[in-house]
Amino acid sequence: MTVIAAADGSALGNPGPAGWAWYVDDTCWASGGWIRGTNNMGELTGVLNLLQQTAHLDEDLVVICDSTYAIKSITEWIPSWKRRGWKKADGKPVQNLDIMKALDQAMQGRRVRFEWVKGHSGHELNEAADRLANAAAAAYKEGREADPGPGFAMATGAVTVVPSREAEEEHPDLFAMLSQVDEHPVIAAERALLSAEVRRDRAAVAAYLHPQWCEIGRSGRLWDRAGMVEKIAPLASEVSLDVISLAELAPDTVLLIWRALGERTTLRSSIWVRTAGRWQQRFHQATDER
Repeated sequence: MTVIAAADGSALGNPGPAGWAWYVDDTCWASGGWIRGTNNMGELTGVLNLLQQTAHLDEDLVVICDSTYAIKSITEWIPSWKRRGWKKADGKPVQNLDIMKALDQAMQGRRVRFEWVKGHSGHELNEAADRLANAAAAAYKEGREADPGPGFAMATGAVTVVPSREAEEEHPDLFAMLSQVDEHPVIAAERALLSAEVRRDRAAVAAYLHPQWCEIGRSGRLWDRAGMVEKIAPLASEVSLDVISLAELAPDTVLLIWRALGERTTLRSSIWVRTAGRWQQRFHQATDER
């Protein structure tokens, strides 16, 4: 048997009143939080409490989560941080260290698989966990304790980590908000720019490119928008887009790093900005992969 649950976090102010939650069904869920915390603290603690409350089960666990920060931290970054004495690559201390250490311990010997879902996309379990986390944060804002929920039957050892110092506003690493899915409109727009249909239509190409667009091509040539719209044509052979990462640099500004797979392989990066509800590519660069 496999246990499938969603975990989520919420913060009103970031930092501010914060909550965490996980949800299996209406008879099996939990939530909690703090008077002052951050969204990332909530995301991580939702997973941590779920791991702790299922520690007595000899079953696989699937954790559905809309936080790539949480998933990457647990599955990729913690081993590297431990090797560096819980320091990041830049030498700075790891944020949320107490929670990270507890997660590292809780993952030992467990069969856990994480699945990323886009937040607020209608996923039933994710939406339920989101509502519970928001309710927990709201409770602390109003001076109440959050509803702890029924939890897992016969669960023992679940402990909410109390941060060792007051929560500070978080500034995650550039790729802390990595996204792996094609649902994001920026990825769809990038794919469209590879399609013959769009590349045959100069007006369509121009609509995807910001008025101040520029590109540094593989050859080192600097292109402007007018030059690209004039010269662009359907690709000689099919090229597929392999997403490496998607990161939010600022509100309405996204960095997409991807690999173009075709007759040759190139690494590409694009900065997209959203104005008046429409995503446009602001900058693009291509480099042959070695």
